[in-house]
Amino acid sequence: MTVLQNRYEFVYLFDVTNGNPNGDPDAGNMPRQNFEDQHGIVTDVCIKRKLRNYVDLALGGTPRHDIYVREKAILNEQHQRAYTALEVDAKNFKPTSDPAAAAALTQWMCDTFFDVRTFGAVMTTGVNCGQVRGPLQLTFARSAEPISVQEITVTRMAVTNEKDRESERTMGRKYVVPYALYRLHGYISAPLAERSGFTEADLETVWTALANMFDHDRSASRGEMTARGLKVYRHADRLGSTPAKALLDRVKIGRAPGSTGPARSFDDYVVTWNRDGLPAGVEAIDRF
Repeated sequence: MTVLQNRYEFVYLFDVTNGNPNGDPDAGNMPRQNFEDQHGIVTDVCIKRKLRNYVDLALGGTPRHDIYVREKAILNEQHQRAYTALEVDAKNFKPTSDPAAAAALTQWMCDTFFDVRTFGAVMTTGVNCGQVRGPLQLTFARSAEPISVQEITVTRMAVTNEKDRESERTMGRKYVVPYALYRLHGYISAPLAERSGFTEADLETVWTALANMFDHDRSASRGEMTARGLKVYRHADRLGSTPAKALLDRVKIGRAPGSTGPARSFDDYVVTWNRDGLPAGVEAIDRF
């Protein structure tokens, strides 16, 4: 296994058609939105969940690809697995008294759980396995333009309670975005990859997941979500020599010629990527 030795940044584009890409439970599950400028938002946590689910679907059950944060997982029980594997008594162990054993417990978690060594984790809850800063960090995704949120009323022939038996139907509501194109930035740190054991193979798994995860995350509420672009910058060394913003700003989203009114498909946009005159030591890779 080759631990990652290069710094990366990337721009990830995806869109939604007639769906809710990331509902806000504090707002009746409406699509998340910046209420100052009406741009749509998809949180980093939402994207990480889809990445985790894809890795679990594609590689679950194989070494180094267990998932730490999964539905209904009890995290202290996940930590206990490390103590059991390394034959450490969790009840009497104090990390400060044996730093080598504490480091071994943390490393076991990194070696076992894909998402720990990728995204990091705070594992100091009760059964202490330390903390890991993950090499892959994601921003919130933001829509290219302000979004329109539509509230749709739906009918249901079945009823929930006995008292409603004679009702002809009951009503429900769902929120959809007719169309929006979202942009997310990602950063991968080689020094943090060295600490967690994040490898070149793990990076390929991330690229594959970003390309395919929406195809295995379908639901009526999410409508049609599609990956539209992954523009990657690879630095020649572990630290790089160019500010990330100068590279990420080279990817521009604009309206296609003749497109007017609200955008309703990816064809309403043109994505341009200026790869001319890149700084020395930076490679531009168009994954899709």
